[in-house]
Amino acid sequence: MSGDGAPEQAALPFVLMRGGTSKAVFLRGDHLPRDRAGRDRVILGLFGSPDPRQVDGLGGADLLTSKLAIIDPPSRPDADLDYTFAQVSVTEPVVDYDINCGNISAAVGAYAVDEAIVAADGDRATVRIHNTNTGRMLVADVPVVDGAAAIDGALAIDGVPGTGAPIGLDYRHTAGGSTGELLPTGNVVDVLDLDIGSVEVTIVDLAMLSVFFDAAAVGMAGTEGPDEITAGHHDAIAAVKEGAAKLLGMATDGLVPVPVVVSAPAPYPSYATGEVVDAGDIDLVARVIGGRPPVPHKAYPGTVSVCTGVAASIPGTIVHAKSAWRREGELTIGHPSGTMPVWVDVSPSGEGWTVNRAAYGRTARRLAQGTAFVRRTAWVDPPAHG
Repeated sequence: MSGDGAPEQAALPFVLMRGGTSKAVFLRGDHLPRDRAGRDRVILGLFGSPDPRQVDGLGGADLLTSKLAIIDPPSRPDADLDYTFAQVSVTEPVVDYDINCGNISAAVGAYAVDEAIVAADGDRATVRIHNTNTGRMLVADVPVVDGAAAIDGALAIDGVPGTGAPIGLDYRHTAGGSTGELLPTGNVVDVLDLDIGSVEVTIVDLAMLSVFFDAAAVGMAGTEGPDEITAGHHDAIAAVKEGAAKLLGMATDGLVPVPVVVSAPAPYPSYATGEVVDAGDIDLVARVIGGRPPVPHKAYPGTVSVCTGVAASIPGTIVHAKSAWRREGELTIGHPSGTMPVWVDVSPSGEGWTVNRAAYGRTARRLAQGTAFVRRTAWVDPPAHG
């Protein structure tokens, strides 16, 4: 086989990055087919999906490591780049674009600096990211060393070994990205009449359209680890998610609204380390079940974290009722692998609410770069660079 993968394979430049508790393959949009079907066929071939091990591709055989970021020139004047997130199913031939990923958004900021898309201003760089999944802007504050995204720092993230340089992400401008409204139904609580009974939910659309509900409503304590969430729990959670989607007039088989199970602070062992997370160190316990097929998240999605913080800031919501709020403006979420703080500022505005801040910190690191090879049979037309 020649160096470019010919004659049966096409070369595809890529970068592999970790962002927070996730990993993603980064591609440039002009390296992919323009039509959706062709693009998805190439992506599935690149990742080795569907296959539980993704052994014939770059996928990591897990919800958190089967992710893709597509980077394009900005399509709006207030952005530095366009970023499209894709969740690549491990076991089904599906590429989902319904959602954004907050962990990978941090990596987008670092990528933009490393690729010289955005120049540093001293030891910082501000990256204005247009997320095409939601049509909303988010801003990454990236620390810089010698013109590249900084790696070393003191920020520890539960679920990620060691520490790293903190990248700040603010999602204040993402309200209504999926539905047009922060509170899509206009209510802080809605009641879903389901086969499992009536369930009270709070639906919030910021960064990631999410539906929040009490763990007890689906027969959970709320502190369960990923391996303790049973098939019965899955069925009940799916019923709530589908009921919320119907209420919003959305397809029930999509990734949103993301179901979030919440409960009051209580101790539980970390899935990552086995050490007990103390109830006194958290303001809320939360669990996310997402993806296709749905699986329990082993940590906590960044986008859902700020949505959770905003939901907790609005009196009357399910999340507000379960939250302890030990420090003004900072909510610490207890997730399966540990804790995650978010910083939020929400104020009344007429009959609604204005989000003044919805931020968290993440670390990111470039892991690899080079050339991947995808079977030419996946392409309608081989890429020009292949």
